[in-house]
Amino acid sequence: MTPPIELSELQLAVMRVLWREKTAAVAEVHEALEPERGLALTTVATVLTRLEKAGLVAHRAVGRHYQYRPLVSEEDVRRSMVSVLADRLFEGDVAALVSHLVNARDIEPGDLAQVKRLIEEKERKGGR
Repeated sequence: MTPPIELSELQLAVMRVLWREKTAAVAEVHEALEPERGLALTTVATVLTRLEKAGLVAHRAVGRHYQYRPLVSEEDVRRSMVSVLADRLFEGDVAALVSHLVNARDIEPGDLAQVKRLIEEKERKGGR
């Protein structure tokens, strides 16, 4: 069984850059995040190194720089992090999680219709 993926907000921001760009050097990730986060280049390098140690990204040398690429998909990370959230906060009760999401914030009518379609589709597939 694969261990759950739990990313900090900063790690998730770095991964989003890699998912969007497919590959990126430390400087490119830094450039993408700097306007809203004001991070040092060394901080981005440290985050990428830690993500690599966790098996979530890999690098290859290109000249004097490393190009990083994600080894996990955004969907895999979402699935894992939501599963951890459901287990921690709702003791694995998916209905309680969905109920909370539906009741915790305003939902646009189109979004509610989409959720209904997803539920109906899941029911047609036998809940699997």
